[in-house]
Amino acid sequence: MRMATHPRFFSHPLSHADAMHNVEALMALPHCRVIGEQEGFWQTYRQVTGEVSTRGNLVPDAHLAAVLRQSGVATLYTHDRDFRKFAFLDVRDPLKE
Repeated sequence: MRMATHPRFFSHPLSHADAMHNVEALMALPHCRVIGEQEGFWQTYRQVTGEVSTRGNLVPDAHLAAVLRQSGVATLYTHDRDFRKFAFLDVRDPLKE
């Protein structure tokens, strides 16, 4: 949502309504699931940040990495290189591969 509607990323960004429609279409796919913090999240976050020095802009990435670990997600497709710092993630750049 953030990037799809941001004029810095696209010369013609999506409207909020169009971006929401795209997200809803993705969530309707049978192989897609919404993940979030679960019971015990703080312990997982502490483990993740104990493995990677975390401060500043890396804090939200560590939060997402902890949610991914807690949800059993091992592969992340992102252009954000910071996620490579989390050894348990297999980070793949969709713009390169």
